[in-house]
Amino acid sequence: MHATHTSTRGSDTMRERVRSLSTNTTPTRWGQIALGVAWCIDGLFKLQPYFFHHFADGVIDPNASGQPGVIGKPIAWVGEVVGPHQAIFVVLAALAEISIGIGLLVPRTVKPALALSFVWALNVWWTGEGLGGLFTSNTPDPLSGILGTAPIYIFAGLLVWPRGVDDEGRQQSFGLLGERGARFAWAALWLGAAALWIFPSNAHSAALRATLREAPAGAHWLSSLHSSAASAVGGSGTTIALVLAVASAEIGLAVLFRRGVRLALFSAMFLLLAFWVLGEGFGGAFTGQATDVGTAPLMILVAALLLPLEPRSATPALSHTIPHGLGIPQHEMSPT
Repeated sequence: MHATHTSTRGSDTMRERVRSLSTNTTPTRWGQIALGVAWCIDGLFKLQPYFFHHFADGVIDPNASGQPGVIGKPIAWVGEVVGPHQAIFVVLAALAEISIGIGLLVPRTVKPALALSFVWALNVWWTGEGLGGLFTSNTPDPLSGILGTAPIYIFAGLLVWPRGVDDEGRQQSFGLLGERGARFAWAALWLGAAALWIFPSNAHSAALRATLREAPAGAHWLSSLHSSAASAVGGSGTTIALVLAVASAEIGLAVLFRRGVRLALFSAMFLLLAFWVLGEGFGGAFTGQATDVGTAPLMILVAALLLPLEPRSATPALSHTIPHGLGIPQHEMSPT
């Protein structure tokens, strides 16, 4: 009987702790946790056998191709340094990213972990992503990410930077960017995507079909899904690209001007999920060569962090626009 009572009390205590965690954890803290998990997954990806033998020629060296000398030569130099000692650098990269992830999971170390993540993400963006290919002749494909994954890590990190509480004792949202900065950054990404969709290389009638067929798979069922999607698109790539361009612009502008914010953000999440499956192949997780979770999951996290955005306030009530003391009864001042 005593054992039963102790067990029941223990269960009640556990439930109280879980309830307290879910109640007291702010959206910013949940964002830090999600970002930490993503960094840990990226670090574990680096420990795949492929990278112990192809970290230089498979990840770093290709990013030097087609780049201006000021960008490409440092990347090539890094590849030469890493090449003879790939296993060591793979382990160091994995430890760095897992350390960042664990740092974000522990509240006391969030700020140092975020600061380190910014530096590491810039390094990855240069040497591991070639600055998203922005300075090459290849037009970025919005289906698989605009700038690359690393800049989105920085964007998300800036949003979850802890800022303390406001005058009313509530946890401040949007981190170092603030509300306005968050809206402008989001709009810039989606308006950039809208512009990229209408570039000839992305708006060609067969462009989308080719992108879907070439998406990373690594599993037969996923490859079949990509092939089916490509067949369904057929030669309608131009039409679909124009629709996606309009949708991307609308998603960006809705958040920028705070009109239909939630609809825009949930629509973005739906699109991003489709992009992640069809364009990124779950970040290439089944290929054995994935370096990160992909751009789409991070953008979905960013969208979730922007949900607290308040819509633009409507026209003030009439009672607030009429000066007091004009002898107008209060019931006449209030709109009916």
